[in-house]
Amino acid sequence: MDYFYSFIIVLGVLIFFHELGHFLAARIFGVGVEKFSLGFGPRIIGKTYGITDYRVSAIPLGGYVKMIGEEPDAEIDPKDIPLSFTHKHVFKRICIVAAGPLFNFLLAVLIFFGFFQIYGTHTLKPIVGNIQKDAPAFKGGLQKGDYILSINNQDIASWENMADIIGKSKGETLALSVKRGEDKIMLYIDPILKPDQNIFGENIERYIIGITASGDVFSKKLTPVQAFSESLKHTYKITKLMFEGLLKLIRGSISADNLGGPIMIAQMAGEQAKEGFENLLYFIAFISINLAILNFLPIPVLDGGHLLFFFIEAIRGKPLSIRVREIAQQSGMFVLLLLMIFVFYNDVMRYNVINYIGNVLDFF
Repeated sequence: MDYFYSFIIVLGVLIFFHELGHFLAARIFGVGVEKFSLGFGPRIIGKTYGITDYRVSAIPLGGYVKMIGEEPDAEIDPKDIPLSFTHKHVFKRICIVAAGPLFNFLLAVLIFFGFFQIYGTHTLKPIVGNIQKDAPAFKGGLQKGDYILSINNQDIASWENMADIIGKSKGETLALSVKRGEDKIMLYIDPILKPDQNIFGENIERYIIGITASGDVFSKKLTPVQAFSESLKHTYKITKLMFEGLLKLIRGSISADNLGGPIMIAQMAGEQAKEGFENLLYFIAFISINLAILNFLPIPVLDGGHLLFFFIEAIRGKPLSIRVREIAQQSGMFVLLLLMIFVFYNDVMRYNVINYIGNVLDFF
């Protein structure tokens, strides 16, 4: 049950921010909003202010903002034309549609900002922990506790910085300036190429010298400006990794079995909630970036599909015909349905849901 509640919390926050982006942009550009709904299906509770019905609906797997004149072929009362989405300039419609996924990026930035403002940054120090026997570091004279100051006259700011330089060394001899106790010494080490796996699980080769980190970290408190800057950088790094993963998935470099759906999200949300509120918040930020990227994909029925239509309209000077849009929407719905079936199948196989349901039924 904890997994269910965690899933609802995660989904509720993500949907609320996404739809809030559409809603605020619509109101800024003078578009009337008839419904602001968390969830689909029958209305459970709600309140109407002005012309907008703010509601919570029965099926908590999404949400929507219903705008006046949202459908191009809808009949609109002449008095409502000034509030009609369809009758707004194409640039305004682009902004309204793009605001949803952009607000998901904003949510991630705000969460990361909170983390950096409260906890500051923690950077792994370039201090040697364990050394593999007969590895280049061992042969070159490195010892446990050595503090690596520079490599080839490049100052080392962190363990990550050091590992990056070693990885790009192409096996050439590295001149390490090392602090050992009160002494500074120079060591010369030749990296070797070893098989490894990257963050996507792909088999790769990289240059190493055979050491692990000591685990010591720099801790630094940040000003609000620094925290905001770090939150933007962190959001960018995660976004970049997700785009790389998506491209690798399309190319077939990584297996589509890695895709997950609602069951996987519920499982992960529950696990993060058990680890603490901070972990759950970080997970929400991570999934929010996922949702933003997914919605920007140029698939009809998603925000990216609508944006594609509007950009074509801006270039052509007139919208695509209703028939073309209907066919595109139906095709997009079909693709999305296949994707949903596939990720649900992955979830079922990954978590052995069928056996679990069978065990529950046997109990009764």
